[in-house]
Amino acid sequence: MQNSTLPAPTASRRHLSHSVGFWVVACAYAALSAFGTAPTPLWPIYQQADRFGPLWVTVAFAIMVVGIVASLVFLGHLSDRLGRRRIIAPALFAVLAASYVLIASTSLAGLLAGRLLTGLGIGLMAASATAYLADLDRQARPHVTAPKLPGLVAAGASLGGLALGPVVAGGLAEWLPDPLRMPYVVLGLIVLVCLAFVLVTPETVDLAAAPPTVAPRMNLRPGQHSVFTGAALLGFAAFGATGVFSSVGALVIRNDLGIHDVFVGGMATFAVFGASAAAQLVLGRLGSRQLVGLGSLCYLVGLAATAVSIANPSLALFLIAAAATGAGAGMLFKTGLSHSAESAMPASRAGVLSVFFVVAYLGMGVPSVAFGLVVGSFGSTATIIAVNVVLAVLAIAGAALVSKRASRPAPRS
Repeated sequence: MQNSTLPAPTASRRHLSHSVGFWVVACAYAALSAFGTAPTPLWPIYQQADRFGPLWVTVAFAIMVVGIVASLVFLGHLSDRLGRRRIIAPALFAVLAASYVLIASTSLAGLLAGRLLTGLGIGLMAASATAYLADLDRQARPHVTAPKLPGLVAAGASLGGLALGPVVAGGLAEWLPDPLRMPYVVLGLIVLVCLAFVLVTPETVDLAAAPPTVAPRMNLRPGQHSVFTGAALLGFAAFGATGVFSSVGALVIRNDLGIHDVFVGGMATFAVFGASAAAQLVLGRLGSRQLVGLGSLCYLVGLAATAVSIANPSLALFLIAAAATGAGAGMLFKTGLSHSAESAMPASRAGVLSVFFVVAYLGMGVPSVAFGLVVGSFGSTATIIAVNVVLAVLAIAGAALVSKRASRPAPRS
């Protein structure tokens, strides 16, 4: 199979080195992820300003997922053929457009439009950035035969950015004027700076050597179909739990726990995604079986504690449950992401990762919308138990497939 990445770690004088470009792409990925969760502590303010109920909060959250999935399905694999930078730069432009829309209008219609644009940008970024990081690391460190850094950084940038978004937005909204606009001004400027550096990051796809026909998007290595299925289930379960905290965490803190501080409203999302990133940084070098076993345990304990903290209102327990769930989800996501990348043929890496991220982001949207649809009829406790049981079953199934069928990591090619 022909590999379309450049064979040597060289960069022109107009471009950054591959090692510096690696961290530029990681920062850009984190910035877009942060933008995606920035509205989390602002949901109650939007509700009061435009007078809409919890269902519309989950719809506003989920419409970003619609944008992500559409972008991944139709465009996410194109960086394998058109180049990584040619896909990532438009991703940053899309989020800049989203920041403009969200600053210009604080209505529900403006919120939905901005969230859709945000999803399109994140979808373009997710698979392409993950593949770009692997390419840049390969060319910066050609002597490393089985690198773990790209997968670790990709997962950390995604989940770390998702953790920082609500903290930054919540702090700006609580302590600065114009809480529905100022967070997007600040985050939009950060995205603009990232775009400037991405434009001088070296391309890693040799366009002149591209094959005459497009490689199949789902071109997996022999015997890896079950592994990829398990990895995708882990991605769905991991993002499913974190998505519920992101979409309704602030509402639970306000309505069920009786706390109205905007900054505190974002802490559940920070806890779940922050713990996800931290778990990967601390434990990401464990073996696959250890990582999926420990991740499953933390995940299941966290889901159970979440229901208890709502039935017996306790902010401390709710945040501890969010952190435990996040830590488990982070380990499961890291396992799923790594196995997805390893299961792909080199020329279809971004395409396979696009499919993985489609499933993962559907996990972020579907349980959240389900929660919003039924919480009014059954209450927070019963709804969260039902959602958590489904997610737990999917996580166990994914862990079983990965643990049973996963082969040793393939050498980099």
